[in-house]
Amino acid sequence: MTSTVSYKRIWTIAYPIIIGSIAQNIINVTDTAFIGRLGEVALGGGAIGGLFYMALIMFGWGFGIGTQIIVARRFGEGAFRPIGRTIEHGYFFQLLLAILIFSLVKLFGSQLLSLIVESEAVMHTSNEFIGFRIWGIFFAHTNFIFRAFYVGIGQTRVITLTTLVMVIVNVILDYGLIFGNFGLPEMGVSGAALASVIAELTCSLAFIAYTALRIPRKKYRLFSFSVFSPRLLGRLVKVSAPMMLLNFFSFSVWFVFFLIIEKMGESELAVSNIIRSIYVILMIPIMGFASATNTLVSYLIGRGEVGEVLKTIRKIMIMCASGILIIVTICSLIPEQLLSIYTNDQHLIDLGVPIVYIISVASLMLGMGNILFSGISGTGKTNVSLVIEVSVLAIYLAITAILVRVFSVPVEMVWGVEVLYGLLLITVSYTYLKSKRWVGSKV
Repeated sequence: MTSTVSYKRIWTIAYPIIIGSIAQNIINVTDTAFIGRLGEVALGGGAIGGLFYMALIMFGWGFGIGTQIIVARRFGEGAFRPIGRTIEHGYFFQLLLAILIFSLVKLFGSQLLSLIVESEAVMHTSNEFIGFRIWGIFFAHTNFIFRAFYVGIGQTRVITLTTLVMVIVNVILDYGLIFGNFGLPEMGVSGAALASVIAELTCSLAFIAYTALRIPRKKYRLFSFSVFSPRLLGRLVKVSAPMMLLNFFSFSVWFVFFLIIEKMGESELAVSNIIRSIYVILMIPIMGFASATNTLVSYLIGRGEVGEVLKTIRKIMIMCASGILIIVTICSLIPEQLLSIYTNDQHLIDLGVPIVYIISVASLMLGMGNILFSGISGTGKTNVSLVIEVSVLAIYLAITAILVRVFSVPVEMVWGVEVLYGLLLITVSYTYLKSKRWVGSKV
């Protein structure tokens, strides 16, 4: 099976996002490693606060993916001018969404955390973290819309540049604000949150500068602020709404997963936060190849090359599996050394070693599942994507809760549910794509 989309073309779109993912993971690793030096409570509270924030911004992330799908479809059709109008309408929606979420967190965030977190110390630390971190939502949503534009037109190198800027700022400010170095105040967990907010701001400024200097804005009518179109916004919302809900549910379940583990004890929560950081490293290639899948599938359909879709997805899966396998092999050879980056506590290291092996298998399953799943959303059938994800997540969460609450299994067995999740995602997504029910979809 061959397709008109070459491995080189896939790599051209995917590799800058992968490099950006590596840089983004440096932020995750440094945040967790620095906070880990503050103790188990800080590590657990930072994990809950960070996941709470991530669950909230998933609405904006999902809207960005929906926008990206439409941009790629217009690009494939050769309709460049509508791209600019799509982006500006998307930006206004993202801004309003950020204001709404920010207001709700400021009004009700503390009460919500007090209801769902059992440990008083962890709850206090989580609340302290989110109080600073939520300010970053305005810059995160801005970055999502820029990302939708650049990935949609296949020019992804700028994502590497802007992410690197964000990483450098975050690492320096983490070291300064958490521990009080460079003459900065010693803020602990709050310092990590503030550092991330400032880093997101610099990323937004880098996107704006690059766009102003390098993009032919007249070609795309980018940010020309033309007349508001309810019809265009409606189309954006129709495609994006399932992705918004999908991404929110995904991270909300991840958040609930940690809340379930929090009931097991502070050590289990602390080691799970470390494992989460390592897990994200193992999955570095997935984000790049999943974005490439979304863009190329929508692009091919826009060009009328429906027959090339499954062939292209197959190529992407091969490349993604190869990338994950390299990282998994390295991490599996040095699990103790990897865990020692985050903590000096030998108990946590011993607890984490078997989980590293489990997530190594799970990351391969999840990689394949995500490429197939991204292929479905790339066709424009985002409502189907939502149904699949919610169904699989419901099974995942139910089994996790049963293992912890009914059988009281050790923490490594709870993490084993990740393997099941990957297998379910592969099976259901592949079955739908082979059915060809997505042919003829329009966005």
